[in-house]
Amino acid sequence: MTYTRHAVSGIIIILCALFITPLNLRAAENGEYIAIRKEGSGKIALVLGKPDAEGKRESDWAQNLDTVIRDGLDYTKLFTLLSPPLNLKESSDKKNVTINFSALNSVGGEVYAGGSVSKKSGNINFEVEVYETASAKPLLKKTYRGKEEQLRSIGHAFCEDLVELLTGKKSVFGSKIVFVSNKTGFKEIYQCDFDGQGLEQLTNSRSITLTPTLSPDGRYLAYTDFTSGRPTLYIKNLAEKKTAFTSKSGVSIAPCWRNNNEVATTLSFEGNQSIYLIKPDGSVARRVTNSRGIDVSPAFSPDGSKMAFVSSRNGPPQIFIQDLQSGEAKRLTFNGKYNTQPSWSPAGDKIAYSTMQSKGEIDLFVINVDGTGLQQLTRKSGENEHPSWSSDGGMIVFSSSRQGKKKLFVMNSTGENQRRLLQGDGEEMQPSWSLFRK
Repeated sequence: MTYTRHAVSGIIIILCALFITPLNLRAAENGEYIAIRKEGSGKIALVLGKPDAEGKRESDWAQNLDTVIRDGLDYTKLFTLLSPPLNLKESSDKKNVTINFSALNSVGGEVYAGGSVSKKSGNINFEVEVYETASAKPLLKKTYRGKEEQLRSIGHAFCEDLVELLTGKKSVFGSKIVFVSNKTGFKEIYQCDFDGQGLEQLTNSRSITLTPTLSPDGRYLAYTDFTSGRPTLYIKNLAEKKTAFTSKSGVSIAPCWRNNNEVATTLSFEGNQSIYLIKPDGSVARRVTNSRGIDVSPAFSPDGSKMAFVSSRNGPPQIFIQDLQSGEAKRLTFNGKYNTQPSWSPAGDKIAYSTMQSKGEIDLFVINVDGTGLQQLTRKSGENEHPSWSSDGGMIVFSSSRQGKKKLFVMNSTGENQRRLLQGDGEEMQPSWSLFRK
């Protein structure tokens, strides 16, 4: 049995202008985590009750919250959602309702979550209780409050708490994905929520903008812009609406943030295309690689001490890992003649990347950082490119031409549950999943 440990009393989601008040977290005494499943035993069987409500407005809120929560939990693919039994609650006194745990066990539920919605000062008051059904043990009791326009955030705040409570891991809720789309006739950068909702256009260059990436704190957006006629690194302060750019001659392509204060990109102003670290104001901090080949596509380990990148120093493009302190670089990939677009997992143990196959298809692979454990994630499905890990490490977003035009898809980090993220016009490409969560 795998046990996880988590200070449940510290699970407080902070959302902009949304007040979430913990009432009583009884899930685990003395800082204990919740023990749930055997490793690899499958999904968690969750009985999810529709929130109780009195009044037309409250009932509408409850219905919408139920939809948001079900869609959110289904998106994670961590749960089997079960309908509650008809005899779930015993007692005619609404203030003293007893939960029928025998009935919950009879339908195969391992965890039960239910709650109620009420109105307080004109805002939503969402009270939730979560139980382990076998022992009738209370795991979580919490109230989420917010304005009506924040209903989606309220539902996702509960989803985030539930996932972290039962798995001990961070979730994707609140995270953002940036990507390129040509839906307007130009290649512009867009942002959406983890599940494809909340689409927002971030650039309006009416030119070509490529390879977007958000800083870990979500403050800056770095990307390549062709407005000047050559590829130039732009760094946009999203809060202040200010944009800086590199003033070096030559090209600047494929940025990636090392931390909140440095972004790496390939520059050619000194001759060969090499990787440099750039400050948010566009100035060069230092050169990182120095070889006779072309070095592109940097990706950093979570602590920023190592960098994966693509280099032609030994011939066709392969992925290397360089220690930033010593400068020593070692080749990582040996299978495949054309490996590119590395993405380092948040846990720091794996790197996802794309490979051009012998028949022209492009597939995604994942490999341990020591070169072992090579695993193919996509097969016989067109061109699959630009993998990017979710903030919790459980999912990967990528672009694929399997349906004709390039579109964004998501999948589990094991390659399972591959499905389309967005339903829109134009092509979608070069996604980057932000580590920042609201």
